Amino acid sequence: MKFTVGQEFMAELLGTMVLILFGVGVVAMVTIFASTNPVIPGEIVKGGYVNVTLGWGFAVLMGIFIAGTISGAHLNPAVTIALAATGRFPWSKVLPYIVAQMIGAFLGAAIVFAVYHAKWIGFDPELARTAGVFSTFPAVPGFWPGFVDQVVGTALLVGLILAIGDKLNNPAGAAWGGLAVAFVVMAIGISFGGMNGYAINPARDAGPRIFAVLAGFKNTGDLNVWLVPIIGPIVGGVLGAFIYDFIIGRPLARAGEAVTGEQGVDPAFNLEQR
Repeated sequence: MKFTVGQEFMAELLGTMVLILFGVGVVAMVTIFASTNPVIPGEIVKGGYVNVTLGWGFAVLMGIFIAGTISGAHLNPAVTIALAATGRFPWSKVLPYIVAQMIGAFLGAAIVFAVYHAKWIGFDPELARTAGVFSTFPAVPGFWPGFVDQVVGTALLVGLILAIGDKLNNPAGAAWGGLAVAFVVMAIGISFGGMNGYAINPARDAGPRIFAVLAGFKNTGDLNVWLVPIIGPIVGGVLGAFIYDFIIGRPLARAGEAVTGEQGVDPAFNLEQR
């Protein structure tokens, strides 16, 4: 099947919007439904960080279901740039994809705010302490701690996306790849979510943060807070893609060309055994 750039653009926009609807939605649930009388943190009332990691994982899965066939469901500028840098995606489509992702993320944040507006205003009438519902903030001030975190987290994300989708590595990956990627996002959140909120996606962070600024939220972050979830994931995504190709992808490709009829080497053999 072939699709126009416009169709791919709209699929990426819608898929990213769905990602943000579920992802930012779960953070809103945990944050603004905290009990004030008696005082019970939202972490207890609505499932807390466990729900956040589950919610973002399922958000990725739903976005993949929406956009996967038409656009490939990148949903993330870091993924798009990494795929282009490794020759898997044309550079001519990078800008349209990123624009679509940013618009989708912005719209998703706006819809979440609209849905929860009445409760939101009651919980934070001055919009002074809930900007973190939309975007990520560092546990440690400064550029480098968060940057390192985002590079590592996004390198894991992109490297594992390539591993899951590599037919030489996982012949059945197409059948369960979306769920596997969702599990990857959950795992990154569980293992690396504390340092910088595991944005691992420039659009996921910047789009909702821009909405928060335009909507009048205060304390949306300084320059480092804005830049880390943009630069770190792009660097990490490209790094993860090249590491996967160098250590796993290219050796598998060379082995596949040289050997046939051997399980784990020739994808046709593995597929025939299913």
